[in-house]
Order: sequence, then C-alpha cells, then structure tokens
Amino acid sequence: MNTIANKNNVFLVAEYFINKANKEGKPITNKKLQKLVYYAQAWSLVLNNKKLFSDKIEAWVHGPAIRTLYSKYKDFGFSPIKQDIKPEILEVFSVEDKKLLNSVWKVYGKLDSGYLEMLTHFETPWQAAREGLEGCESSSNEILPDVMKKYYLEKLKKARKH
Repeated sequence: MNTIANKNNVFLVAEYFINKANKEGKPITNKKLQKLVYYAQAWSLVLNNKKLFSDKIEAWVHGPAIRTLYSKYKDFGFSPIKQDIKPEILEVFSVEDKKLLNSVWKVYGKLDSGYLEMLTHFETPWQAAREGLEGCESSSNEILPDVMKKYYLEKLKKARKH
C-alpha cells in the first residue's frame, strides 16, 4: 500500500494543502499551513489510528507548529506561500489519507490563520504543552500525540451524540 506514512514527510502533507489552496485560489500563509498540518495529524490519529508524519509538533506562542515546516516557508513571512505543486505529489497518498486531508481542508481550510490560532489556543493539546509558560514565552514543548488523540476523540464522540 502506498501511504505517506511510509514516506514519513511533513512536507508532503503541506504540499497537499498548498496544492488545494492554489487550485481554489485561496491564499495560504505559513501560519495557516502549520495549523492545517497540525489538524491533519490530529484527525489521522483519531480516525485512521496512525501518524501522517513523525515530525514533532511544538506548542509555539501562535499555536501548534512544526519547526522544519516553519523553516521551509519562513521567507514568505505573513504573505501567501507561492509554490507550484506538481500534481504527481497527490499520487503518494492512499485513498484513506486523501479522504482525511480533504476533510481537514473542508473544515479548516476556509478559516483564516488568526481564527485557527485562536481555536488551537482553546484546545487542550496546545494548552497542556504550554502549561506553566507565559503567554508570549517561546517554547519547543511537544504537543504529545497521545494528548491530541484523546482530546479529538472526545470531540468526535460529543459531536456524534448531537
């Protein structure tokens, strides 16, 4: 089976979202990309019981972030990421992974980076990783996958009850 878990690359997930943004004419910034990749990982843990990538997600001041991903796109600053993505990139994803990434895009892709940042700040995984830190204190504390899975699984259970 050809899954991105075998590729183990956070950049493939990011490029998937950049491709979606490009196709739909919706600009995507580094900050927004960070949150989309975070939510993709979280929901993959819940719905598919696996990580999409192995990179550590850190609890930064502006929400969850992956250091290597941030570094790759930091030169764009607050401007939209300008990168052409080859359509072949989509071939590395399994049907299951594409379904998940499309769902994450459908739910979170329409939200701006500021809203996504605020949303993560109200959620337990980011809060738990930043426990004891000041609001503007930098951190490389990991947002633990087990905490993510537990939190979003509870959200899913509550949503299914209503």
